[in-house]
Amino acid sequence: MLKRRSRTPRFKRRRTGSRFASWWVLWRVHVLLLIVMAAWWFGVRPVMEEQGWVRVTQDFALCGERSSEAAGCVVDGDTLIIGFGNDRRRIRLTGFDAPELDGACQAEREAAQKARGALHDWIGEGPIEWNGADDPPYDQYGRELRAARRVARDGSREFLAETMIKRGLAAESGWGAEPKNWCSE
Repeated sequence: MLKRRSRTPRFKRRRTGSRFASWWVLWRVHVLLLIVMAAWWFGVRPVMEEQGWVRVTQDFALCGERSSEAAGCVVDGDTLIIGFGNDRRRIRLTGFDAPELDGACQAEREAAQKARGALHDWIGEGPIEWNGADDPPYDQYGRELRAARRVARDGSREFLAETMIKRGLAAESGWGAEPKNWCSE
């Protein structure tokens, strides 16, 4: 007896048992993807977050005050200067926005003095770290952009931005943050 050829092309014919095979392949792909994601989350991500943090041990004075020992100074509540002469670098600390020393009103100028003093005290409490390593990003004014933190003996981290915002000495900055009107308080 001759087999009758089907009129449907071979590539359109339904294969028997392919439903189970495709489910088995997809299941294995999902499991493999889950394993890779877990390995990244618990293995690679913490290492990536730690790369680029540099320990800073130098002393900082308040800018404008004479100090022969300090290699850096605190300009205001979110800006530092490091070095002398041609090696002088301006650093804008990120994650918060401090009031300006030459602010629009007396309340802003007073808040700026408090923020400047608080930053000086926070840095003076011990060694800090900041991100960016040897190649930090820069803002439109040529300042290095760096986040600062302190690592405690127990391994916990205290970020400068969180500390300044909690104390009411700075406002949040970044995407979606509302600019703070220091004169309305």
